[in-house]
Amino acid sequence: MSLIYSKNSVRECILNNKSIKCIYVNSMDHELVGLAKERHINIKLLDNKQLEKMAQNSGKVQGIIAEIEDYSYYSLDDIISSAQKEYPLIVMLDGLEDPHNLGAILRTCDAAGADGVIIPKNRSVKLNETVARVSTGAIEYVKVAQVTNLTETIKKLKDKGYWVVGAEYRDYSVDYTNIKYDMPVCLVIGNEGKGISKLVSDNCDYLVKIPMFGHVDSLNASVSASILIYEIIKYHKK
Repeated sequence: MSLIYSKNSVRECILNNKSIKCIYVNSMDHELVGLAKERHINIKLLDNKQLEKMAQNSGKVQGIIAEIEDYSYYSLDDIISSAQKEYPLIVMLDGLEDPHNLGAILRTCDAAGADGVIIPKNRSVKLNETVARVSTGAIEYVKVAQVTNLTETIKKLKDKGYWVVGAEYRDYSVDYTNIKYDMPVCLVIGNEGKGISKLVSDNCDYLVKIPMFGHVDSLNASVSASILIYEIIKYHKK
């Protein structure tokens, strides 16, 4: 079981018919109680101190917690087969470790209409309550697949017509605005500190960089992903 808190995340769980075991609230007048009753979800009344203890004193409970089944994953084939647009976009995360980054990326993927996200089974953040909260409900709508081997997954995507674009700041990387993304794209975002692994990088068709003009030489992974995703869909929406 997992615990989901914050009003937006719980609301999306309810609206998306997530398997909810119970909802805990600090008041039967909470705005989401009526929605939960409509769907015959068990409701229990707890005080704020009890809610905070359940959420390990996160400070972001907002008066409600949902106890749900653990998040399940889609298969790679599910994502590929459901991508019916002329130019689909899949985001691959290579060793991302921060749940806040994953949650923010899911939120951007939902907003931009990306077709799915791929994460490795090992040495990577998983779907959890922090990811759900940061995604503000997007976790309920973006398809996420776990795969054993990213390199093999890239080969499969290439066989399906995808071009693989890695976000990696190197001397020979090209400016991200110098590519026409009028093609099916798999965008690869690397680990927060190490970037994209060598094997994955070697299998990318393009390596792109975001120019830096200030004193810092890198961007947060979720910020980089947002910039690149919206540059890509600029071509996909034409």
